[in-house]
Amino acid sequence: QLQLVESGGGLVQPGESLRLSCVGSDLSFAVDAIGWFRQAPGKEREGVSCISASGNDTNYTDSVKGRFTISRDIHKRTVYLQLNKLKLEDTGVYYCAAKRLYCSSAISDFDTWGQGTQVTVSA
Repeated sequence: QLQLVESGGGLVQPGESLRLSCVGSDLSFAVDAIGWFRQAPGKEREGVSCISASGNDTNYTDSVKGRFTISRDIHKRTVYLQLNKLKLEDTGVYYCAAKRLYCSSAISDFDTWGQGTQVTVSA
């Protein structure tokens, strides 16, 4: 069964950058769309970005467009989320999750989740 492991979170100041990584445990990772989600304290989990299994299709929530970039390296079984120009409101636990082939706007469609990595943006 596929397992996902996130890394790359940390404490940064507004305007700084981080790169998050999501590593898949087996070859099925190559046929899965991977989404990044985040959850701030006291708030519901929200979708941030997603990349299809082929890598040809990506999407972003409006609040991160132009600042975050998602990409994948099939050979490394890794999906990256580059976070630039970070804002205080980007703080939260970031999770990656997998579903077969194509992205979806429904969080419930993603059936495999990582444990999360904390991103804290503070002045």
